[in-house]
Amino acid sequence: MFSYDATTEAVTVSVRPAYLDDQSDVLAGRFVFAYVVRIENGGADEVQLLRRRWVITDGRGHVQEVEGAGVVGQQPTIAPGGDHEYQSFCVLPTFEGTMHGSYLMQRENGARFHAQIPRFHLRALAN
Repeated sequence: MFSYDATTEAVTVSVRPAYLDDQSDVLAGRFVFAYVVRIENGGADEVQLLRRRWVITDGRGHVQEVEGAGVVGQQPTIAPGGDHEYQSFCVLPTFEGTMHGSYLMQRENGARFHAQIPRFHLRALAN
């Protein structure tokens, strides 16, 4: 699996996408992609992931934005030198697309910043 990485204020977000052929249905226009996200805290302060914002674009250029609290029901706190990893999925009506976005992070002192989620490609039979 290819990894896409971005670092913002010492927080590195890495994404590894994969096409799920066994859960997809080409004739029905249903293409399922999984992705594993790893968030590493390379800074000196603890950070907490509060919110997520995803921008999902399919192969026809249709854009969908998804926002919400935390990731997969959690708002993880990541210690200095620590990481948090989770897996999720996306269903597209086309063979390919892209995803990118940001996480709203908060430091121990209350300061907030947006950690970039790198743009990554979703391609049926290619990931």
